[in-house]
Amino acid sequence: MQTKLGRKFWISMLIFGLMGQVAWVVENMYFNVFIYKMFHATAADISLMVMASAVTAALTTIIMGAVSDKVGKRKAFMSAGYIIWGISIIAFAYIRSVALTIVMDCVMTYFGSTANDAAYNAWLTDRGDSTNRGKIEGVNSMMPLVAVLVVFGGFMSFNLDEHSAWVTIYYVIGIATALIGVLGWFIIEDDPGLKKSEESMGETLAYSFRPSVAKENKTLYLTLLNFAVFGISIQIFMPYLIIYYEKTLGLTNYVMIFAPAILLAAVATVFYGRLYDSRGFMKSILPVAAMLLVGYTILYFTQAHAALQAFIGSLIAMTGYLAGMSIFGAMIRDNIPEGRAGQFQGVRIIGQVFVPGLIGPAVSAWLLRNADVIVNSDGTESFLPGKVIWSASAAVIVILVAVLMLTMRERKEN
Repeated sequence: MQTKLGRKFWISMLIFGLMGQVAWVVENMYFNVFIYKMFHATAADISLMVMASAVTAALTTIIMGAVSDKVGKRKAFMSAGYIIWGISIIAFAYIRSVALTIVMDCVMTYFGSTANDAAYNAWLTDRGDSTNRGKIEGVNSMMPLVAVLVVFGGFMSFNLDEHSAWVTIYYVIGIATALIGVLGWFIIEDDPGLKKSEESMGETLAYSFRPSVAKENKTLYLTLLNFAVFGISIQIFMPYLIIYYEKTLGLTNYVMIFAPAILLAAVATVFYGRLYDSRGFMKSILPVAAMLLVGYTILYFTQAHAALQAFIGSLIAMTGYLAGMSIFGAMIRDNIPEGRAGQFQGVRIIGQVFVPGLIGPAVSAWLLRNADVIVNSDGTESFLPGKVIWSASAAVIVILVAVLMLTMRERKEN
């Protein structure tokens, strides 16, 4: 019988989940556009920013997830974290260089990872159980693409070639994020069973990295390995996605193409998440790999200005991406030992963000090192991402399927 969750839980989850993802979308998809348009950043600049942010996110989540376990609190870290996170976003309105953007991105990531990656994700794990995990993850993993839809819709009214537009954007997103943090003090409820960890801070930090713990929780660590391979595929193309649509394919109205694809993918994922509850991990993750391969293939062969083909490829690929996040998220939460959700957010973020955030952008930067260039109106040059990002992403998904098959026996034994 499925454990019921109250209305306040779902409201809190939707508000914090969506606003957190809106802030991450601005960072993950539009900071790249910001430094590309404002400072004519290279592929190496963009890759460096993504990698620096990934390292910061991983270290922050390892430490702050353990701290939240140690003090037995999630609400305080979520609410205060969102407030400071919002303030740090506003600071980007005053940045005037690539180097400073990268530094400030790491600062912002520290507060965002504390509030969202560490505290919010631990809170979700605390509140769910094996009877409702797929449902929770189906809704939660829908948030990234719904956030993309919200951001795309909001950004349509701005000329992103103008610095004043970015100033307005950073103020709006920053203030909204901070206000959600204030609201959190009144609506978030920590799990009644959450207790302070009796271990020392050092033991708390080191717990999930002990070989004995990995051996005892082999299924969890194998799933994180699979998740890392999945994430590498996504991070090869994701930092360049908007630039690819707008500049390489010449789809200046990319929002009108991508937004409907995101909306349909998000709706499909709500229902797809339930497949995990009824059919299990392998029978729900392999179709995800198939969707990504089909979507990547269509996008690889999409020609300039081919809006319909871009829409179909985006719809299939984004459905695969979102469904994959849902299935992996549910599998990970189901295998985190009870009472230790915060301590395991560090290893989760290593699989979800750190490894993909280092390897994926490094691969794409190398692939795009000799990319075609265009001359801007001011005489400067900017690179054009090529379709090789799709073939490389597809190759990694083939590797993912092989890894899934190789680790299937170990999961069954555990």
